[in-house]
Amino acid sequence: MEIDLIEEIYKLVRQVPRGRVSTYGAVARALGDIIASRAVGLVLNLNPDPDRTPCYRIIASDGSVGGFSRGIEEKIERLRRDGIEVRNGKVMNFGKVFFDDFDTDYPLKRLRKEQMRLSRKVRLKDELGEIRYVAGFDAGYSKSDPLTAHGAIVTIELESMEIVEEMIARKRIRFPYIPTYLAFREFPVFLEAYRRIKIQPDLILVDGNGILHPFKLGIASHIGVSLDLPTIGVAKNLLMGEMRGEDVVYQGEVLGKAVYSSRKPIFVSPGHRMSLDTAVRLVRKLCRYRIPEPVRLAHILAKS
Repeated sequence: MEIDLIEEIYKLVRQVPRGRVSTYGAVARALGDIIASRAVGLVLNLNPDPDRTPCYRIIASDGSVGGFSRGIEEKIERLRRDGIEVRNGKVMNFGKVFFDDFDTDYPLKRLRKEQMRLSRKVRLKDELGEIRYVAGFDAGYSKSDPLTAHGAIVTIELESMEIVEEMIARKRIRFPYIPTYLAFREFPVFLEAYRRIKIQPDLILVDGNGILHPFKLGIASHIGVSLDLPTIGVAKNLLMGEMRGEDVVYQGEVLGKAVYSSRKPIFVSPGHRMSLDTAVRLVRKLCRYRIPEPVRLAHILAKS
């Protein structure tokens, strides 16, 4: 399921009438999840046409005007031309001019339902034949062009650790980063690269989480279920759960493990068709440095 969430945000902003303001949080709730508030701000900062999409009408929840790509003074001036009174950087009579009566079908709620549907298909038993080729996936973004992703897949031969194939795809991304929704941002560019590879990998390692996710469907599980391939999630940072020894525990369940091949750990969780113990064993085998080799090489290729 691919959604142009940037356009969904702009469509909501266009509903805010002249003489009214809304907030980043209100737009996020209209998308379907308050967790998207920061992403709303980032997307509005990229808005190319504030006359058509009046992003200056979106302010902070405490009534302060917030940011604007063309400068705070211009934002305040545009608000005043709309009939909004601003004093000391805050909108006066905020409660009277606040708007949140959006016409919306809550796209993030639809994506969450899709995650829950796919999560029921995750299999955590070892369903592995002979593993000869292991691929790693990572995506990179340019600071000068944050809406273009470069998705890289590097495939190595397991025993020799030698590269047998490299593939990179470039794709415009219409989905900002939102915690727990990463797959909807990066899965499309992964598919662009995956469809071009000639050597079918027996296992895919993904820069991200597998079942170490609030809905047990991080990007590695999303890819694994969608393609019905064995996958492992390898995350550089712990985004959820708590450490108990090397175990990562969330809501009383061990969903991942910290793996040390340097002073800083990585966090490994099975994606699909894989047990946690097997995922950890394979990742340790693939680590020459902190990051397992196929993911490390994919990271280098994506950034290049």
